[in-house]
Amino acid sequence: MNIPISENPRVVIVGGGFAGISLAKHLLKEKLQVVLLDRNNYHTFQPLLYQVSTSGLEPDSIAYPLRKITRHSKDGYFRLAEVQQIVPEENLIKTSIGDLSYDYLVLATGSKTNFFGNESIEEHGMWMKTIPQALNIRSLILENLEQAVITEDPVKRKALLNFVVAGAGPTGVELCGAIAEVRNHIVPRDFRDLDTNEIQIHLIEGLDRVLPPMSEKASEKAYKFLKELGVEIHLNTMVQEYNGETVTTNKEGLNFKTATFIWAAGVAGAPVEGLNASAVVDKADRYEVNVFNQVTGYENIFAIGDIALMRNEKYPKGHPMVAQPAIQQGRNLAKNIKRLLKKEELVPFEYNDKGTMATVGRNKAVVDLGKMRFGGFFAWFLWMFIHLYFLVGFRNRIVTFFNWIYNYVNYDKASRLIIRPFKSNKKNLEVDQKKV
Repeated sequence: MNIPISENPRVVIVGGGFAGISLAKHLLKEKLQVVLLDRNNYHTFQPLLYQVSTSGLEPDSIAYPLRKITRHSKDGYFRLAEVQQIVPEENLIKTSIGDLSYDYLVLATGSKTNFFGNESIEEHGMWMKTIPQALNIRSLILENLEQAVITEDPVKRKALLNFVVAGAGPTGVELCGAIAEVRNHIVPRDFRDLDTNEIQIHLIEGLDRVLPPMSEKASEKAYKFLKELGVEIHLNTMVQEYNGETVTTNKEGLNFKTATFIWAAGVAGAPVEGLNASAVVDKADRYEVNVFNQVTGYENIFAIGDIALMRNEKYPKGHPMVAQPAIQQGRNLAKNIKRLLKKEELVPFEYNDKGTMATVGRNKAVVDLGKMRFGGFFAWFLWMFIHLYFLVGFRNRIVTFFNWIYNYVNYDKASRLIIRPFKSNKKNLEVDQKKV
């Protein structure tokens, strides 16, 4: 791995998400050797992935090179690697590029898509946790529109123009809003030979309202905004199967023929092999941690962000798996590692809930901020400001800002390019080239 021996204690951080880079930025200023590991060489700003998948932004607008975080530190290193196993009794990790010892190990591996054991959805559906997956969705949406133009089979055309999203959390709501804007503003100009009335967007949610983590007022406003955009919403509905052709639900007669089914209905932790079974909570796949983010059973192994399950009276199921808890845990753990080196008492983590927000479309968003609940243009403006502020890198903020201005003024999405065609195995939905 070519990490030099240092006189300073070595902190190994696994994962370059919000938690990992928050911790790294604070520790790189200290007398420590900091080694950041990730399977990608960039940080992904996941809250804006849906805009990449719906042609609103290019992927480099929401990605930031991880080496830029460590480059100004004399004893900070980044390695492109996948951690395969932890050997805690030896203070060692095994990776795809070799072994590495540690004094302190911090697991910030984030989350993965949770299919709840449904193999048909995992095999045939689309999901969106990474930039490549977002680009696959973008390509599939655009390819299906292109195929719908040339197919003469009305059944195939209907399936190609039917977009189904499962899960009405922020990701599902934002996806549906963005797809609706493509239908309402882009299709009439780019695909003049398509009838926009044929394009259907369905949002499926197992609970009785959209945006279940937010307030009822936010849910009501988001529901109203989605309906105004022409999204069909199906509440108290569970997806049972997707075989590549049809989405089957628990309601009799409510099935959808579709070539685009996006699963946005849940996430779970992404643990690494090697720790005691008692450290990992089965259903959530998250590491049980104490108030100092120490993994159960270990003093020098920590978990932060989505992978960390810190339960208390206010959060019996752990903190929300979103950016703010991850950023704050990274910051607090940096303080505690410095305290450990000085043999001082550790400071327990306390989450400062700064609110929740989701955008539904142009001039449409909802915000829960403390006891305040509001939606509409001001909420949408606030959503844009907050997301620009937390984007990593000045260039990314500038590029994203000008993209949004361009999109707003021109009712356009400039990134509707099929750069990497999505290879679909849904043969029943392929266009018969003999008819073209």
